[in-house]
Amino acid sequence: MLFDKIVFLTMHSLKNMFLFMMAMTFIVLYFVWSSQGREVRGKSEPPEKFFLCHFSYEDMRNTVQSDSLPTIYFITPTYPRREQAAELTRLGQTLMHVPNLHWIVADDNQACNDMVTKLLKKFGIPFTHIASPMPEIYRKAETIPRGVANRRAALNWIRKNVKSGVFYFGDDDNTFDLELFDEIRDTKKVSMFPVGLIGDYAVSSPVLKEGKIIGFFDSWPSKRKFPVDMAGFAVNIELLLSHPNASMPYKAGYEEDQFLRSLGVTIGDIEPKGKSCTQILVWHTQTTKKPVPVLKFRTRPDNSLRELYEELHFLGMADYSRSKGVISYVTKDGVTHRL
Repeated sequence: MLFDKIVFLTMHSLKNMFLFMMAMTFIVLYFVWSSQGREVRGKSEPPEKFFLCHFSYEDMRNTVQSDSLPTIYFITPTYPRREQAAELTRLGQTLMHVPNLHWIVADDNQACNDMVTKLLKKFGIPFTHIASPMPEIYRKAETIPRGVANRRAALNWIRKNVKSGVFYFGDDDNTFDLELFDEIRDTKKVSMFPVGLIGDYAVSSPVLKEGKIIGFFDSWPSKRKFPVDMAGFAVNIELLLSHPNASMPYKAGYEEDQFLRSLGVTIGDIEPKGKSCTQILVWHTQTTKKPVPVLKFRTRPDNSLRELYEELHFLGMADYSRSKGVISYVTKDGVTHRL
């Protein structure tokens, strides 16, 4: 009897221990599951804020327009820096020579920048100016996905306002041959072409054999299906509209590849341009970025420098202070006079 009782108590204890372990396992699994859920939610895309600043469909240039030419929607992501006005001016004066073009400039800014709007009006090009700030969570990333919010804002505007044509991503610091626009205007789905000054190869391009694309020449393939540069392709707007969920990811280095994948593009869809991808019509030039200088004035100038400074400040090229910054001088007959 005693033995049976001991066995019974032992079995009862083991049963209780088993139930306890099962309960603890369930609790641990629950917390793991719930924490994973929070992690997934934390990684979901934050809400984006796009502001339409100004738009104009009026073409004030002297270029000959033609209703038979498809319109090119040239998407330019930009952001405030001291070189911004200079680079938009250089690009704008190139685009002035391209007929049937609408320029979409998306600025990584929390508010509409009057300087950008005023500058865009100078060129007489039909344009849309959008303020498209990058969500703050991505500014803290180890590798920042620059320009994604801008391009997504431009694509959103196109979906709402355009039915046909071709769009192209053109950065404000790149260099474009006017022949490029003739090449991409008749894009049926997706056209591709070489981009100069990219990576260790100094070029990024599709590779053709007997007129067909057999691969890609790019120094950073990284298992991408489409290892191409953002300036290396153009897309027909009807293809975009037929894929309402197509989007560009906030994933640095993979924006082009995953965007093209989201459009359902295959290698067979690609239309090679630039003399069968043997001619470079766009270069990935980049201006060396420098911080905006602060000029130290003891008193505000009472000469032409006052208006010149106001212009510098308006263009985002310089600022001034009475307490800090670069000490400023005016020189006359070899003698410097502090301001």
